[in-house]
Amino acid sequence: MKKRNMYFKIGLVILMVGLLVTVSACSKKKSHLDPMEQAPSSQTEASAAAEQEAAEARAIAEEELRAQQLQEQKAREEAAQQKTQAREQFVNKDIYFNFDDASLSSDAREVLKDKVEWLRENPGVSVLIEGHCDERGTAEYNIALGQRRAQSVKTFMVNAGVSPSRLSTISYGEERPVAMGSNESAWAKNRRAHFRIQN
Repeated sequence: MKKRNMYFKIGLVILMVGLLVTVSACSKKKSHLDPMEQAPSSQTEASAAAEQEAAEARAIAEEELRAQQLQEQKAREEAAQQKTQAREQFVNKDIYFNFDDASLSSDAREVLKDKVEWLRENPGVSVLIEGHCDERGTAEYNIALGQRRAQSVKTFMVNAGVSPSRLSTISYGEERPVAMGSNESAWAKNRRAHFRIQN
């Protein structure tokens, strides 16, 4: 009887221990699958994904902004370069005359139309028109001829709408040749009106 009682107690203890182990295991399994405990992990992952997307969107926006700024800078540089080229062309493209003549050829008129247009686009610019001659003739005669040439150019430009206050004239006669030599090629280059921007 004592033996039976002892076996019963041992069996009961084993059964209790087994139940405790089972309950403990189930409890651990349940807590592992508990959605309340899973929620913070899911929220963290969602938050990290959202931050990643926001960072990528910021990077794309910054790259697009940089590209736009570069494009705008390039456009400004090209516009400045075109403005500089137009200014240089205005200054460097001379008007040429026939021997002992102050009248404007058709070619000269075409060049002057471009110069008038440039002056319209740059209303703050004033110009000195220089009259030049080749070496033939007296110095006094060539000073007078150079003045007539400069005045001929000024008259055309004023008639085309440029304010006379923006245009002044001077004659250098034969004093400032651009081509040296006593031949027709040099003389043709020296019979000219040249433009100098004053401001």
